[in-house]
Amino acid sequence: MVMTDRNIVLTGFMGTGKTTVGQMVAEHLGRPFVDTDAEIVRQAGKSIAEIFATDGEPAFRHVERRLCRFLAAQGGLVIATGGGMLVDAGNRDVMLASGIVVCLTAHPDTILARLQDDPTERPLLRGDWRALMEQRRAAYAAIPCQVETTGKTPEQVAREVLALWAVSV
Repeated sequence: MVMTDRNIVLTGFMGTGKTTVGQMVAEHLGRPFVDTDAEIVRQAGKSIAEIFATDGEPAFRHVERRLCRFLAAQGGLVIATGGGMLVDAGNRDVMLASGIVVCLTAHPDTILARLQDDPTERPLLRGDWRALMEQRRAAYAAIPCQVETTGKTPEQVAREVLALWAVSV
């Protein structure tokens, strides 16, 4: 894979801006954009909430692992992962090998404010999401590139991601 064909992968907790920023980065670079949660919904023909309710989280994670490996084998994509995809060390290693991985972070109060008006069904938001965020902290910290999104516009975050990508190629 040519260095400039390497994927740009955005990960992080829900509400950190992965999809919004990913779309901006993809548009700026003229690259295809893939939101892994949206792709899973498309393939399954049902919402993530329905997948969790009918098939369970383990089944969702299995589909997520397959999609992770498929996308990592592609080149030149901008990928926004679901918040839990790269918590799995195997998935994280696969994506790190495919390109630059950037973890977007945000303060819990910022996440809450962003998600209160979000119409997207997020089954994990129904529980103790702060505990889930804490549980995932070490996995997110294992990603070398980090961008804090609190107090920044999506355009500012996209510029930071593009700057990280530029020095990685």
